[in-house]
Amino acid sequence: MDADALSDARRAEWERLDELSRQRLDGAGVDELIVRYRAASADLAELKTTVGDSPQGAYVSSILAKARMRLTGTSDNILAQTGRFFASQLPAALYRLRWTTLAVAVIFIAITVGVAAWISSDPALVASLGPADFLKQYADESFTEYYTENPAAVFAGMVWTNNAWIAAQCVLFGVTGIWPLYVIAQNAFGLGVSGAVMAAHDRLDVMVLYILPHGMLEMTSIFVAAAAGLHIFWAWVAPGHRSRPAALAQEGRALATVAIGLVFALALSGLVEGFVTGWSLPWPIKIGIGAAALGVFLIYMLLVGRHAYQRGERGDLLEYEAGTPQLVAG
Repeated sequence: MDADALSDARRAEWERLDELSRQRLDGAGVDELIVRYRAASADLAELKTTVGDSPQGAYVSSILAKARMRLTGTSDNILAQTGRFFASQLPAALYRLRWTTLAVAVIFIAITVGVAAWISSDPALVASLGPADFLKQYADESFTEYYTENPAAVFAGMVWTNNAWIAAQCVLFGVTGIWPLYVIAQNAFGLGVSGAVMAAHDRLDVMVLYILPHGMLEMTSIFVAAAAGLHIFWAWVAPGHRSRPAALAQEGRALATVAIGLVFALALSGLVEGFVTGWSLPWPIKIGIGAAALGVFLIYMLLVGRHAYQRGERGDLLEYEAGTPQLVAG
């Protein structure tokens, strides 16, 4: 086959395809674009097969690339994606978790209070936790010194990375249905044991004061992460009209955004823990700062999230990024 002859015969059709790829199209125009795209693809295949690389083939390939982009669209730039993530995707995903987060918080508080009350009510159980002088030192010194024994910046970074890893595990391993519950139960039991030791030495008020400033936002973030993991698990258990893999993929994409967003929330709580909790400030100011940090998070989750949810956002990727969903009846 002569490449020049094919080019002369098809040039008008190729130019028409190039023209269509630059225009705003109605239904008929899209149909014509598809037909000419297929014809030009066949011409390119014939050129590649018979003559290999050629100027004519490069020309057709460039036209096809523009036409394909016209058909499929292009992804947004990174600034638009970042703005959409923080303004719509993340708050909508957080809003979906509001009631499950509340349920997890209630369970956590019930376990913590129950364990603390159970152990502190029996001196034998308190004694079983360790030597009496060790427990007294923990209540009088070690508990509070934990917040000041390292430089503030180092301590903030340490607790941030640790808590962010816990939150990520809750989301990533949430499909098991066990891991989020295990993390919540383990942390609640540990906090309850600490509370029992502090209560046995009449230092429970000190514990509450030292935990509240950073703990309000920190624990809320962990509750949200556990809720996200449980939602992913439930998508596997009860996928509804979707196939189980499709349900897991959709919920996994939508709620993985929560793990990313909680990195920022936990960074804020880490700053409060590192630079506020251990400072010699009046406790009302410390607790007020912690409450303000939690308030910002709740406004973002409940108010911004509700508006994004009402606009139809669910936290999932756009169709261009996630792929065309499978159509189902009903």
